[in-house]
Amino acid sequence: MISVKDKIVLITGATSGIGKACAYLYAKHGANIIITGRREERLISIKNDIEIKYGVKVYPYCFDITDRFACEKFGNDLKANNLTPYIFINNAGLAKGLSPLQDGNIDDWEEMIDTNIKGFLYAAKAVLGLMIEKNEGCIINLGSIAGSQVYPGGNVYNATKFAVRALSQAMNMDLLKTNIRVSSIEPGAVETEFSLVRFNNDKEKADNVYKGFKPLMAEDIADIIFFMTTLSENINIQHLMVTPTAQRSSTLFNRG
Repeated sequence: MISVKDKIVLITGATSGIGKACAYLYAKHGANIIITGRREERLISIKNDIEIKYGVKVYPYCFDITDRFACEKFGNDLKANNLTPYIFINNAGLAKGLSPLQDGNIDDWEEMIDTNIKGFLYAAKAVLGLMIEKNEGCIINLGSIAGSQVYPGGNVYNATKFAVRALSQAMNMDLLKTNIRVSSIEPGAVETEFSLVRFNNDKEKADNVYKGFKPLMAEDIADIIFFMTTLSENINIQHLMVTPTAQRSSTLFNRG
């Protein structure tokens, strides 16, 4: 197993859910953390809490990952401050709406495409050159079961997560001549703010998604990501799907 102590771990979309859980887990094991997100108050709160609890350094960067120029500036700042991540968790993403394609909200489509595909690419472009220069490390691309199995109403979200899967495979090929490992993880039902965002903060609708079974939690996915990134450097888990025991496909749940 590889020790992450004193290594730098970069996590996009770290103000909640899986990203936040990863930040705390890696910090607990002695890594210094770079966290990004759009909510500055949350970033500062997480930074202060982690530094007090674990005595590591946390570097918060507040910007919108859909902003190409903000991502370029972020990459330049990392380079100027010698903050090359050993582990890069490309986590930021979201779902909006659950309508049939013919009834879809185009603004929701744009937001998902801008975040899940373009933002994913902007973040990768900002960081990859730095990691290639050091010729080491691990990249985790956050996909979804929606990137392998289409479900009713998923349409554009499905398409963006299929793109993440394809881009992760392509990234593995493009980095063939390096020592950088590239992995994607596709979680099923994870109880985070995901459904709240999808349903525009309608808590009743969000809660119904997880009724009748025990979903995964953000910490469960963080544990798996930690395992994937701390394996011996000759091991690369290129792709992994994980679901709650009560979920057997994107649409099949045992709700008791």
